[in-house]
Amino acid sequence: MDRLAAMETFVSVLEAGSFSAAARRLKLGQPAVSKTIAQLEERLGVRLLLRSTRGLTPTEAGTAFYERAKRAIEEAHEADLAARGAGSGLQGTLRVCAAVTFARLHVLPYLGEFLQAHPDLDIDIVLDDRTVNLIEEGIDVALRMGALSDSNLIARKIGECQRLVLATQTYVQAHGEPSSPSELAQHQAVIFSQAGGGEHWAFEQGSTVQSVTVSGRVRVSAAEGLRVAVLAHLGVAMTSEWMFAAELASGEVRPLLEQWQLPPLDLWAVFPTGRLASAKARAFVDFVEGLMARQKSQ
Repeated sequence: MDRLAAMETFVSVLEAGSFSAAARRLKLGQPAVSKTIAQLEERLGVRLLLRSTRGLTPTEAGTAFYERAKRAIEEAHEADLAARGAGSGLQGTLRVCAAVTFARLHVLPYLGEFLQAHPDLDIDIVLDDRTVNLIEEGIDVALRMGALSDSNLIARKIGECQRLVLATQTYVQAHGEPSSPSELAQHQAVIFSQAGGGEHWAFEQGSTVQSVTVSGRVRVSAAEGLRVAVLAHLGVAMTSEWMFAAELASGEVRPLLEQWQLPPLDLWAVFPTGRLASAKARAFVDFVEGLMARQKSQ
C-alpha cells in the first residue's frame, strides 16, 4: 500500500463527506476508495470511520489520523515545491474561511490580483459568520476578527481598525445626535448578537471609562443584516469602520461620539492547530495583510 496515497484518500473521504464524493474528487472508482480505506484500517488495526445513514463520522483515532495525515500531505507537497525550486508557483486548492460581509467588501473584490499572480492555484472560500472548526471543515486558513476565544490557536495578527458608533445622516437628522454615551439610552440601537456585539458598550476617554446598556427593536445575528438595518435608518450601531468604509467616506453614514473611544478590532489569520501553515496559506495571508495596509492608507 502506498501510504501517502492512502492518507490522501482518507483525507478526501473525510473532507468530501462520502466515498462517492471522494471518488469523484480523486477521479477513482468508489470501490477503489472503499478498498483503500478498509486496507488502511486493517493496517492500522483501528476503526477510522463510523458509517451510518447520516453519513461518515471520524472516530477519535480517525480525527487524530486526519490531522497528522493532512499535515504529512502538505509537507510532502511543500518538499516537492522546494525541490523543484517552485516556491512561487503555488498549485492545488486553498480553502479559506471568512466572515461574509468582510470578505465581500474587503477581500473578494481584489481576489483577481492574487489569482493572477498564482495561475495554477484555485481558492475555495467558505463564507460563514460562525467560528467553524478548521479541522472538521478542512480549512487551510481562516480570517477572524476580535478577541480569539481559544488561546491554543495558531494565529497571526494582520490588521486592525477602529470600532465606531455610527448612524446614517438621515437617522441623525430625525432623532438627534448623542453628546455622551449615556444619551444612547434615548436612541434605537441595532444590536449585533454575535461575539463582539451585544447591548453593553464600553467607552473610554482618557482615564475615564463609561459603560452603557443600549436597547432597540432590531437585533441581527449576521453582519450583513447589521449593515442593511443601519442603512435603512433603523438606529445606531457599534461596529467596525471596515463594515461601513464606503459609506463613511461618502458621508451617508457618520460616526457619533468621536471624542470617546471604543476598543480597536483586530484581524487575525488563524491556522489549524497542529499543522504547519502551507505556502499557499502563507501567501494568501501576506496578500490580505497587504490589502488591509493599502486600504488603511487610502
